Amino acid sequence: MRYSDRLSKMIVSAGAKEGSLISVTVDGKGHRGVLMPNKDSSDPDIIVIRLKNGYYAGFRAGKGTVIKLIEQPSVNAVAGKARKPKKGLPDIVVMGTGGTIASRADTRTGAVSPGLSAERLLDQIPESFDIANIRTRDLFSMFSENISVEQWQHIAEAVGEEMNNGADGIVILHGTDTMGYTAAALSFMLRELSGPVVLVGSQRSPDRPSSDAPGNISASVRFCASSKAAGVYVIMHDTMNDDSYAVHRGTRVRKMHTSRRDAFRSINCVPVAKMDASGSITFSDEVPKASEKTSVSKNMEKKVILLYYYPGMDPALFRDVVMGSKGVVMAGSGLGHVSGEFASLLKDAIDNGSVVVMTSQCINGPTGMNVYDTGRDLQRMGIIPAGDMLPETAYVKLMWALANSESTEEAKKMMKVRISYETNDRRTADVIW
Repeated sequence: MRYSDRLSKMIVSAGAKEGSLISVTVDGKGHRGVLMPNKDSSDPDIIVIRLKNGYYAGFRAGKGTVIKLIEQPSVNAVAGKARKPKKGLPDIVVMGTGGTIASRADTRTGAVSPGLSAERLLDQIPESFDIANIRTRDLFSMFSENISVEQWQHIAEAVGEEMNNGADGIVILHGTDTMGYTAAALSFMLRELSGPVVLVGSQRSPDRPSSDAPGNISASVRFCASSKAAGVYVIMHDTMNDDSYAVHRGTRVRKMHTSRRDAFRSINCVPVAKMDASGSITFSDEVPKASEKTSVSKNMEKKVILLYYYPGMDPALFRDVVMGSKGVVMAGSGLGHVSGEFASLLKDAIDNGSVVVMTSQCINGPTGMNVYDTGRDLQRMGIIPAGDMLPETAYVKLMWALANSESTEEAKKMMKVRISYETNDRRTADVIW
């Protein structure tokens, strides 16, 4: 559905187009923002603008409505037109994979489903094209709970291809639910990088007035355009407002709330950097040096399982899956404990050739398997303590280690050393959110 004839004439008379900075006066009150594309489900008399704070606002155009043009978008920011590269700007590739950030709600059912291409989503943030020369590439479109090893490998291959073809940075649009898993997987698959790779999502779909998608994407593009911080990162809102964004390591980040805009937090470490709304970056931790060429090690062992211990956990219920695995990551209680009965099953798995790694269910702090007899017994069985590594990161690392080592013993050694900032070399003050 397009604009009504009356509203269309008002926009044309003002000399405005999608991406233009305009003012809309309704009932004597003026509102300033960027004119957004008209959606098929929109009321034809509604004009939608994106305000400076990133929120969307819709206004019904009546007899007293006045639309004025403030500023035209740059040539690079006109939706639906070929964009000419600007000299001196970095080249950024934005990859689409689906998720809430690429979704919109069905007005009939209220259900949210992925469907927006990366190109269409970027059209709603025209100022991004003044920051970098942006090219989009859609890899697939699915909610992140459906993303698995094959998709991780596909993303890694695409990143390697684009980086080695001259891209200065990569932004990956991704669902938030399993973004930490994908970020960790890419952190091991892409250990050598020639530039930054940023995963970004949103807690609210782009068609919602309170969507965090525009701010998160803009921050990600700015980071890739202005930073030489080679590595895999997640960038999301750092507060509930649109004033601060946190840059998290791909191996140290977790979604800590189901719906808050500031749901993502770095665990057992501080964020690598923070950004304000203008794009100013303040680094607080070291970053990897850029390599001349990006290398991809995409092999992953699928026969790895992640289990959370609970009181009364019956070994018989898990024997088949544990004994059929090549690797087991346990999220144990406290400092990294399981019951004696379940420990016997893990010992059987180790004797059968599996690698068993122990993490903690606690959000903050490392495993401490030398404190109690339980932990010491588990280590004597051959269970590897994971320090302060997140369970999901340990799970992904073990998949990668088993697939990229010549033997089980070599994989065990890989699990004990820091490869991609997944654990701290030294104890730091706990940061609890």
